[in-house]
Amino acid sequence: MSTAPPLFSVIIPTYNRPTQIRACLESLTQLNYPRDQFEVIVVDDGSDRPIETDVAPFFESLNLKLIRQENAGPAAARNRASQQARGKYLAFTDDDCKPADDWLQALEACFAKAPNQIVGGRTVNALSNNPFSMTSQNIISMGYAHYNAIPDQARFFASNNMVVPADRFRELGGFDESFTTSEDRELCDRWLHYGYRMTYAPEVVIYHAHPMTLQSFWRQHFSYGRGAFRFHQARSRKGWGHFKLEGNYYLNLLRYPFVNGQGRQGLILTAVLFVSQVANAAGFFWEMLQPQDSSQFEAASALKPMKQSSNLPG
Repeated sequence: MSTAPPLFSVIIPTYNRPTQIRACLESLTQLNYPRDQFEVIVVDDGSDRPIETDVAPFFESLNLKLIRQENAGPAAARNRASQQARGKYLAFTDDDCKPADDWLQALEACFAKAPNQIVGGRTVNALSNNPFSMTSQNIISMGYAHYNAIPDQARFFASNNMVVPADRFRELGGFDESFTTSEDRELCDRWLHYGYRMTYAPEVVIYHAHPMTLQSFWRQHFSYGRGAFRFHQARSRKGWGHFKLEGNYYLNLLRYPFVNGQGRQGLILTAVLFVSQVANAAGFFWEMLQPQDSSQFEAASALKPMKQSSNLPG
């Protein structure tokens, strides 16, 4: 393979999901893109069983690097990978995602037009028979319709299909590691605050396969509520604005299954959507009642640029 830096560094955090990371890496071997133009960095975020044997079959077919760290969360894992990444652009995805074959081709075309912007793509739910997975995707899709209605004035991308210019990402200090959820929301908000722009590109597609039960669904959206409270509190501490409830957004969210061709499942999906919002609100208010560590917020509000490191273990 060429020793010249690749255009893209594909970064994938993983934790206790060996089956998913194997499937994700297998999908990357199918990308219709020159192998010397992208590298793949997998960060094992302290899995109970190290994943060396799971990723080993892919070292020959991909320009692959494996990093292992103590469990610190996906934000820290992505930041760790970004310090070793050689690519001009950092392409973040998750271990339960499979990019479309033309994923990097579509991204290259986007960056040819807007080289210094974050590009966010479209996520497609791969589990159409799971109402909890469908609902989680509906929430993201509705959020994109709301925040990214004007594609070149986008305001939010999820980190499973978000691609950033590496130098600017490091300049801003990367993801805020004090967040275990909503770290993507916080990065987008900080990016825009400093005057940078974001572009939504629905042709940049990944397929998301995250099976869920009612219990795991509740747990996920409770965590999202906690992250939402921390996000709004961090913004308030920095003087960037205060929380405002957008009533129309939530009404449109509950109507979303019916206006997007999911009529036969509409009642079920709307009921599941309602559960998600109750869980989200419960997490929000639970976090509100917890003692807050002001030093953590102060440290997070003063993120320093990340330095490129050449001596971290691979």
